[in-house]
Amino acid sequence: MSAGPARILTILLLWLVGLGAAAQFAKIAVPFATVRAFYPDAGDAVGWLLSIVSLSGAILGIVFGNLVARAGEKRIIIAGLILGALMSLWQASIPSFGWMLFSRFLEGLSHLTIVVAAPTLITQLAGDRLRPFALSFWSTFFGVAFAIFAWIVIPLFPSDDLGGLLSAHGIYMAIAAGLLLFILPKDEPKEVQATNVIASHLRAYSTPIIAAPAVGWLFYTLTFVSLIALIPESLPVGEAAWASGLMPLMSIATSLFLVPLIATRYSSLHAIYAGFAIGAVLILFAINIDLRAIVAVIFFGVIGLVQGGSFASVPELNKTAEDQALAYGFMAQMGNVGNLLGTPILLWVISLGGDSAKYGAITLLYIMAIAANMALARARKA
Repeated sequence: MSAGPARILTILLLWLVGLGAAAQFAKIAVPFATVRAFYPDAGDAVGWLLSIVSLSGAILGIVFGNLVARAGEKRIIIAGLILGALMSLWQASIPSFGWMLFSRFLEGLSHLTIVVAAPTLITQLAGDRLRPFALSFWSTFFGVAFAIFAWIVIPLFPSDDLGGLLSAHGIYMAIAAGLLLFILPKDEPKEVQATNVIASHLRAYSTPIIAAPAVGWLFYTLTFVSLIALIPESLPVGEAAWASGLMPLMSIATSLFLVPLIATRYSSLHAIYAGFAIGAVLILFAINIDLRAIVAVIFFGVIGLVQGGSFASVPELNKTAEDQALAYGFMAQMGNVGNLLGTPILLWVISLGGDSAKYGAITLLYIMAIAANMALARARKA
């Protein structure tokens, strides 16, 4: 096999690993009613089984970016897959709520190693011409995993067989670890200066080329997951069902096909600007009309520009593997912060002013995202 096809197959395998990482959320979120039934005494605290995975990333994203840069991508991603496999197989025994919650925190560490190391590896494996498409392709892993889980995986198991579902995920992660062990090239020795946790955070926050992708990603994640959940409530019943499935797919399509096309002639940062600007206009338009499904679907297609452009901007701005790993770690941290805070913030806004306030808040967030990226662009020039 020539080097080109071998690299493409390795990138595809890393994307499949990404599906396993996204399934760490989907395996609890999609069958959530079943999960709740297994822990009836937990009450509303059962929601922590989903959100605590994001908590790990919100706290430790930059730490793991620095760890990947120092220890090597192959070593870290395989360790993360093994940890994820062990956690899923343990969870399949349906332990007590406290132990299940602890296992989900550890699983958050597994998730973090994958979402930091995998795009760093893809950046290194893909050549200059393939890189924009490869990273846009990587950015689709979360939405695709949820769709596969909802439409294909869940129907394969009886509704009360949560243990079988979790076992299957553990086996998937273990197989992925074995494949990567033999397929990935050996980690190359790196001249990376050891830095402590505080220094890593200060460097990420203060370096415009490292911070830029993460800042845009924060504003994107503040709205993406929350709007997938909240927009269908604003749609007519006949439209909500098909729109809720089509919205994330539209975002994936834009990220996968339009962003690489933009990147061939312009900076991927232009895709981010365009996504936020057009998205803000569409949301302003939605304030003045009864939101229709077609507007919602187009909106998600537009913000797909931010999804693909954010990942593609990391290697465009950061030229060393060390900086790329730190940038992806910062993105993971900000993405988890956005996932944690987005839905509570929008629900609070809705309680104050209804849907009009919700759309106004999103417009404001997107304007802030553009302003923050423009400020970072000026800092890079300086």
